[in-house]
Amino acid sequence: MTCCHDDQCASTPSLNSSGWRRGLWIALAVNAGFFLTEIIAGAAAGSTALQADALDFFGDTANYAISLGVAGMALTWRARAAVAKGGTLVVFALWVLGSTIWHALYGTVPRAEVMGVVGFAALVANGGVALMLYRFRGGDANMRSVWICSRNDALGNFAVLLAAIGVFGTGTGWPDIIVAAIIGGLGLSGGWQIVRQARGELYSESAARSVMAAE
Repeated sequence: MTCCHDDQCASTPSLNSSGWRRGLWIALAVNAGFFLTEIIAGAAAGSTALQADALDFFGDTANYAISLGVAGMALTWRARAAVAKGGTLVVFALWVLGSTIWHALYGTVPRAEVMGVVGFAALVANGGVALMLYRFRGGDANMRSVWICSRNDALGNFAVLLAAIGVFGTGTGWPDIIVAAIIGGLGLSGGWQIVRQARGELYSESAARSVMAAE
């Protein structure tokens, strides 16, 4: 089995290519715009799922900004940035799960029509971003974290649509609560994947430096 660093492998996307940076800028703009849209619509509609998705958009906006800042830097810095992003996802997910429990106890029935319209628009936008970034999914932890965020966003938007249908059909807020819990679970899973890969890269880089110093 042949091993190499990601900037030495021909199959790995360029860490500072124009396509990579352009994709990040587009993803950042889409996420920033839909954060504002969903946080306002979620509050107006009384939807926990929309508000959870809005905070996910906010976290991803910050993540893409960090990725742009470390693109082209040494592996150690990129891995450290990925650890920070993964940790942010985990914290966000815990907040969402806690908020979901609160709304399950005291929540109201959200407006299904608002959830449906906003959720569909976000799904179309995020689906396009996820497809655009698909070819970068096999890069280092920093690149992979961007792909995971985009994938989770698209899945979360689809889940919001299902919640809107459920709320409309049942006349209760439980579909909204369930979807918020799912989004929280996706955040925990994605954050753990990012942190695990990034820590592995930091360990490998540290070991390589120790070998070089010994020589």
